[in-house]
Amino acid sequence: MITIEVDWVQLWTPIRLSLQVALISSILSTILGITLAWFMSSRRTKGRVFFETAFMLPLVLPPTVVGFLLLMLLGRRSWIGQFAEWLFSAPIIFSWGAAVIASVVVAFPLVYQTMKTGINAIDNQLKEAARSSGAKEWQVFLYITLPLAFPSVLTAYILSFARSLGEFGATLMIAGNIPGKTQTVPTAIFVAVDSGNMTMAWMWTVSMVVVSFLLLLLTRQKNSN
Repeated sequence: MITIEVDWVQLWTPIRLSLQVALISSILSTILGITLAWFMSSRRTKGRVFFETAFMLPLVLPPTVVGFLLLMLLGRRSWIGQFAEWLFSAPIIFSWGAAVIASVVVAFPLVYQTMKTGINAIDNQLKEAARSSGAKEWQVFLYITLPLAFPSVLTAYILSFARSLGEFGATLMIAGNIPGKTQTVPTAIFVAVDSGNMTMAWMWTVSMVVVSFLLLLLTRQKNSN
């Protein structure tokens, strides 16, 4: 009889950190995506095509390129990194907060595009009727746009969570792979395979497949309703 010994603490720690990073980053990217999608959809902003192209860049760039740019932007030699280190008494890079930032950046394009589609699908006559009744723009957004686009909000959040959960390249570049501190499931799988620990690699892989499948299933159910 073959006995498989599993270090449950070693197994759970990257899963817990991945869920923590995905939860926080998906909330942040959803808020940012909703705000910018509403702003860009409600105004004829000059250079709109340029800005929207920039928003979508993390979706097509290699994750390592995104990670390198973030490293240069937030590293200890940049003024942003130095200010953050002074403010928080610790550097941004190689922390779980850096993993959150990387996940927000790579997940944001999905949120933005989903919310833009949802907002543009709303009948403009409803918003114009509210404005003609004296509603301010924030009231139109809060009481008309957001409720009608709520299915898109849910879809955007789920996609953001799933994308954040699977982020690897940018996270590895800016947060590193520190066990118990910044090691998420994708980086843990990479290290496990590299070291020949196939048991742990399989268990982490199965956990990611199950969670991702459930998230995609939930998204498809929301879209079909």
